[in-house]
Amino acid sequence: MLGRRALLASTLAAPALAQEAWPSRTIRFVVAFAAGGAADTAARAVGQKIQEILGQSVVIENRTGGNAVVAESAVMQAPRDGYTFLVDAANQLTNPVLMHPSPFDYRQDFVPVSQICDFPQVIGVKHDFPAQDIQAFVAYLRANPNKVSWGTPPAAGMAHLAGEEFARRLGVRWLHTPYRGGADAARDITAGVIDSVLITTNSIRPPVQAGRARILAVTSSQRVPTLPAVPTISESVAPGFDMNDWNGLFAAKGVPMEICLKLAAANAQACRDAGVRERMDAAGAIMAGSTPEGFSAFLEKLRGPVEQVIRAAGISLG
Repeated sequence: MLGRRALLASTLAAPALAQEAWPSRTIRFVVAFAAGGAADTAARAVGQKIQEILGQSVVIENRTGGNAVVAESAVMQAPRDGYTFLVDAANQLTNPVLMHPSPFDYRQDFVPVSQICDFPQVIGVKHDFPAQDIQAFVAYLRANPNKVSWGTPPAAGMAHLAGEEFARRLGVRWLHTPYRGGADAARDITAGVIDSVLITTNSIRPPVQAGRARILAVTSSQRVPTLPAVPTISESVAPGFDMNDWNGLFAAKGVPMEICLKLAAANAQACRDAGVRERMDAAGAIMAGSTPEGFSAFLEKLRGPVEQVIRAAGISLG
């Protein structure tokens, strides 16, 4: 009898011991964006440091397509054992509004683990555009409705939403041109194919460095440390304007919260690391490293405004 009791006790304790031992093997970050982009760069930077912190390999797997649904589905189909996480962004907020039917119940099916970083966005113009500052740019848009083209990556992304909100707040009309990625929009403003862009600080760097584009304003509520001379939209033409791009780590519902908390703590430590910050400063990112509770609050604060912009502007994936 004692032997059977001992066996039963050891069997019941096995899951707890396995959980306490996390991580005991490779962790997978499924990134919903292409390799080389801002989100991928951030995932690789923190992933490498998290690997050092936890003592286990962190593998980055890029799964693009379907407005992030391909990556989201891969995570939902994986075992809920704490070894597969999703690196996602605004799709978590926009897909429920844009997709009918929605592929997931995003608020229930995904657990916010930790925000990785914010990506401030900029309004940039081609090098010979007549407006020299954001105030003159707004005046030009008002005087020339639907004559100025603006590119974003992609349709219905945070840059598109920021541009539509900018237009609504300032009472202007401009011609939207969606691109697959920020690099594509940057390429066309470099060539003078489009008049302006609303892209991340990272994506605008090549055309600016080449002297083919100028930055007029940033979309964040505070000035960007790497662009201290560039004003915010909020301080110059639209008080309270604040629409960054961002990304973060998510788990599928059912992954033990103890594991999510451990990963969040490791991500926070990685975001504070001087080497990670130096690498991401160059990309214009502002590191976060939030708790699951803090990341959830961040998402809930954004959810209403994002839905409002999509519906008011009639944004669709088509």
